[in-house]
Amino acid sequence: MIVLSWLQTIAANAVALGLVIFLHESGHFIACRRLGVRVEKFAFGFGPELIGVTGRGGTRFSLCAIPFGGFVKPAGEDPDSGTQPKPDEYFGQVWYRRLIIVYAGPAMNYVLAFLLYTGLVWAKGLPQASKSAAIGNLVVGYPADRAGIRIGDEVKAFDGRPLAGWDDLASSIHRAPGKTVDLTVLRDGRTVDVKVVPRADDGKGMIGIMPKAEYLPVGPLTAMAEAGRMCWTQTEQTVTTIAEKVWHRQRPDLAGPVGIFQMVSRAARQGWESFLFLIGFISVAIGFFNLLPLPLLDGGHGAFYLWEGLRGRRASVEAMERANTVGLAFLLSLLVFATYNDVLRIRAQRAARAAIPAAEVPAK
Repeated sequence: MIVLSWLQTIAANAVALGLVIFLHESGHFIACRRLGVRVEKFAFGFGPELIGVTGRGGTRFSLCAIPFGGFVKPAGEDPDSGTQPKPDEYFGQVWYRRLIIVYAGPAMNYVLAFLLYTGLVWAKGLPQASKSAAIGNLVVGYPADRAGIRIGDEVKAFDGRPLAGWDDLASSIHRAPGKTVDLTVLRDGRTVDVKVVPRADDGKGMIGIMPKAEYLPVGPLTAMAEAGRMCWTQTEQTVTTIAEKVWHRQRPDLAGPVGIFQMVSRAARQGWESFLFLIGFISVAIGFFNLLPLPLLDGGHGAFYLWEGLRGRRASVEAMERANTVGLAFLLSLLVFATYNDVLRIRAQRAARAAIPAAEVPAK
């Protein structure tokens, strides 16, 4: 059973991350083809090629051994090749055509999220927050997640006081930043006492919980409008959260590969709706991250091409290489930091789970 569970977890992550990155690279590939840029290779995954076929135009389509990602290799993408680029090569294009190619990847991430959100809202309905104090979702790494609160728990009391509903729970948490509070939750017919310390966020206590959703049936146009709003809201919240962390000099709660692996596994166990929603969420996150003007990312390439358009000449190869070196160091540091956050989060979760059984008593 343990082996089967691990295989299902790996398969769920391969599907989620593989789909998101495959669609991202498909954006680059489609843009290249539409603009007449020859593509030498389009690979799904990394590592040794398992299956491959050469298509029209000489593009090698490959399925590789490690199914977590992929890449597109356009012809003439090396600016220091020493030869004059040809019209069907990447650097044979004017700066704004290269700009279209690099931003087509993040754009495809937003298209994927939009389509998934539209399908989910149309199939299941427009989510409305439930008035009950039932937990519909958790933010990984926040106090509720660390304390062992689970999706589906219903909070019945706050510091021994019975709750009237979600608004009562939310306002009580907001008034207790930095204080240890006792939550009595109903879980699988049993009451569980959980201690949690709301973190201070703009002066209000936050533990990272969201209400359970109730669904109102809607038509396709309303579903599309809601999907667009969801994509915009997620992007806006990402920007404001990063800005607030930087402004207040606080450590960002980044999830690395381990954290993402956990989130995908949890969503897959909750059902297909949660799984598809998380794929959309990850797709928007990857799309937005690649829009940032950081070297090695799509946004970093785009910044060079915008500079080229403004100055009328291409940045030197040496300048691009120096920027890419700095960008690589930054991204590796970010990966290490996010993984360190993941490890701390897992240790806190395990400690919280170990303490929970002693607090469980039969429901009355």
